[in-house]
Amino acid sequence: MQAQAGEDLIERILALPPDDVLGPAANDLLSAFYAGYPADNLARLLHCGDDRILRTATWLLSELGDLGAPLIDEVPALLSSPILGVRYDAIVVALENADERHGPIVAQVMTLSQDPESAVRWKVLEFLSDASLEQLEAGAASLPPGQIKELAEWLILQDGEEPDLGGIVIRLEAGDPVTKLFAAAAAASLSGPEDTSLLEQAAKVEQEEIRSFAQERLNED
Repeated sequence: MQAQAGEDLIERILALPPDDVLGPAANDLLSAFYAGYPADNLARLLHCGDDRILRTATWLLSELGDLGAPLIDEVPALLSSPILGVRYDAIVVALENADERHGPIVAQVMTLSQDPESAVRWKVLEFLSDASLEQLEAGAASLPPGQIKELAEWLILQDGEEPDLGGIVIRLEAGDPVTKLFAAAAAASLSGPEDTSLLEQAAKVEQEEIRSFAQERLNED
């Protein structure tokens, strides 16, 4: 019965006219997935060729958490989408479902630190701050030689017993935008309620996505 409800909702979304609202049907479909409707059925919406539906389908996938794991192979195309919201939500899917087997996906997220859209760069910063060491190592190993690989390897080293605290501050103050983003990720990873000095430094950076991200983390503490 749940399967039929899910099928009906997908058909309903595909049949909606361009000027209609997708939200109610999308929310019902999300509930159906939570209730056991297999998430791989979402691929029908991801491949329907309608950008409006693609945005909604990617959002649904980002809301599924680890239930979206069967669709991990869809993520590279979503991360490459020209649609800002699709790239943004695909980063969430990567964080939730990529592991050491998915180094190229993590590497692709890392390269989005150069994305032209501030919102996407903000999401990359969140990814770099919250990713596991295994995810970061897999991503770094899959990157070609160059700045982002060097920064990813540097970020990984900050998880050791002697993080480069001075280097983080220097990179936040004098680095190029991508360097500052990786440094802000290190600052967030090493900060806690008892010491927020690195996040406070990141909150002074001129890039809006770094500044707002650091401020949000400070407010959480």
